Amino acid sequence: MSEVLLLLGGNLGNKHEIFCKSTKMIEEQIGSIISASSIYETEPWGFVSDLFWNQALQVITAIEPEELLDALLSIENAMGRKRISEDYEARPIDIDILLYNDSIINTTRLTIPHPLIGQRKFVLVPLNEIVPDKIHPVTGLTIHEMLQICPDNLKVNPVKISES
Repeated sequence: MSEVLLLLGGNLGNKHEIFCKSTKMIEEQIGSIISASSIYETEPWGFVSDLFWNQALQVITAIEPEELLDALLSIENAMGRKRISEDYEARPIDIDILLYNDSIINTTRLTIPHPLIGQRKFVLVPLNEIVPDKIHPVTGLTIHEMLQICPDNLKVNPVKISES
């Protein structure tokens, strides 16, 4: 079994419903979620758009990285994700593989660790909530240390979800 750290992000549609359904599909198709961060409302990174929701998940899976990528793309598609271009864009859901065990993978389809973890507060804040002492296999820094030196100044605030 392998530990994978995922990041959910989205800013279109009913975000609460989309996150709940996506998380359920991850549990059904990928593996057990052993830890989930709070959901954070974040400013878009790299383009102008509505605010995003982001959440980090720690998952135990038997699925190998390339197969995991395909399964996550399938979940995104089922949740209404349409990839219009290679640029950043608004979307109902995006599920990124941040870390897979301590693996370093660099293929034409997949780069693990995700290459922009250290530059994005919307990734580091939720990760720091669930795995602050996790060591990044390339930088050798913990998630907490990476957050302390992250150059990103965009706002990342916890979402208050009312149960109604």
